[in-house]
Amino acid sequence: MSDLSIQLHWQRAEPVLQTGRYSNAHTVQFNTTYDVQVDAAPGWGGDPGNTNPEQALASALSSCHMMTFLALAAKADWPVAGYHDHAVAYLGKNPKGQMSVTRIDLHPVVRFDTGFTIEDAELEKMHERAHRYCFIANTLADSVEINIL
Repeated sequence: MSDLSIQLHWQRAEPVLQTGRYSNAHTVQFNTTYDVQVDAAPGWGGDPGNTNPEQALASALSSCHMMTFLALAAKADWPVAGYHDHAVAYLGKNPKGQMSVTRIDLHPVVRFDTGFTIEDAELEKMHERAHRYCFIANTLADSVEINIL
């Protein structure tokens, strides 16, 4: 398998580490070249200008679903011209009463080359297959909903 790692860097800026009095802001580095500023979700005191882990999880799922969909569409000779998604992660309590991402909704919109049409039922079936084969979706189990627009 390939190296699927990241580097995470956090440094305390405050004199002491005290509950509610320190920053969670940190940097996640991908492939030693791309740094992303990450913080807690805004509802948990994070900077809304930074990415948060919940957004990153929604992004990972959305990207995986898209790449799986494109692979399946290519095999089916569907001329996909564009793909857009709006992924939303929801925070709440899981059945154990712990805070978690309780659901992620995907809202993919697929555009095809001019002149190509596909029945809504076939498009939905292809998204269901993409969800079934997506590595990230398989990791998350049942907390994903795909809303085709």
